[in-house]
Amino acid sequence: MKHLALIALVALAACKEEVAEAPNPVDLTPDALSYFCQMNIAEHGGPKGQIHLKGYPTPLFFAQVRDMVAYLKSPERDAEITAVYVSDMGIAPSWRQPGISNWIMADGATFVVGADVAGGMGAREVVPFADPADASAFIERFGGSALPLSGIPSTEVLGPVDLDLQLETPA
Repeated sequence: MKHLALIALVALAACKEEVAEAPNPVDLTPDALSYFCQMNIAEHGGPKGQIHLKGYPTPLFFAQVRDMVAYLKSPERDAEITAVYVSDMGIAPSWRQPGISNWIMADGATFVVGADVAGGMGAREVVPFADPADASAFIERFGGSALPLSGIPSTEVLGPVDLDLQLETPA
């Protein structure tokens, strides 16, 4: 019986080693560049995203959460994803200054999809919140619907962008 318990303990320890902890989010710096366009993120308002890839020392940053979700839905990726973070717009100082360290795990966020708001690059934005009540208040003001990350339709983030839409930039 002792040997069986020892074998189980060793197996459990081996399993524990295989479960890697997600890397912590990285603060947004003034020189951070957006992955797709290589433009300085600090020059563009709205929520941001960051994706950590296995084997890469720094995350990929995104000037719009919409672009980050498009990357997640794309079959062409650089490596295994180890963590995904988004700006919590419920505690952001403002739309223009979405914060440098108010990151939340994307899997636990509530996203407002289809709101009449423009993100940092001018396209309709997908807006993340840690608190569903903050998402509801945002929906009352700007429209849209609340969805988890897994529920965001591909049509919302992939395909052409209509920059002629009359979208608001929240204060």
